[in-house]
Amino acid sequence: MRRTGLPALLVVISFAGCTPKNDGEGSKHVRSERERDSILGASRLPGATGVRRALGVSDSAAARNARLDSVANQ
Repeated sequence: MRRTGLPALLVVISFAGCTPKNDGEGSKHVRSERERDSILGASRLPGATGVRRALGVSDSAAARNARLDSVANQ
């Protein structure tokens, strides 16, 4: 049983990689990198807290840069 399990698993994985793309109505919405990172950060996967913190730092830097730009424009 062990000898046939691994080759069968490899065949299943290779066929799963060859599935055709779904070009229907559902594939029109493409998520941005920010949206994907936000979803990942909300999950319970290992490293999700690091993603959340990185998003927070990115937001903080963007807000700081916006404040500096508004001061420079005055």
